[in-house]
Amino acid sequence: MPTLQQSVLVMLVEDDDGHRLLIRESLKASGIANDVVEMRDGEQALDYLTQRGPYRDPAKSPRPDLILLDIKMPKVDGFAVLEQVKANPRLRAIPILVLTSTDDQAEVNRCYALGANSYVVKPVRYEDFQERVRALGRFLDATRFPDQR
Repeated sequence: MPTLQQSVLVMLVEDDDGHRLLIRESLKASGIANDVVEMRDGEQALDYLTQRGPYRDPAKSPRPDLILLDIKMPKVDGFAVLEQVKANPRLRAIPILVLTSTDDQAEVNRCYALGANSYVVKPVRYEDFQERVRALGRFLDATRFPDQR
């Protein structure tokens, strides 16, 4: 797979350690991102994005170009993260790809209504999961991101 011609910082918001590892390794193998910032829950992601708490220093907390967001997480769920990011004038241009295991049409509709740019269901089988992330890599390779810096 060709590597991206643009430098992309991906924020991965996922509470499951195994899923985070699979996504990180699949992103790396697919050449999708130069850097991945990993968040374990929605509260941590919002702190990072709004530069609160341990993320106050913008040099150490650069703005992501893309957010990969799980929905079902502790503390603050993905719906709330999606809603708050898209309501924030400084953050709303960041593309958010919901990457979750739920294939419920009501949830899909809710995510798009809140401003999600895409909704991808995580396959159960490892091989299918890897192929889905490779397909994401091909899509991102052809995608231009907003200039946010």
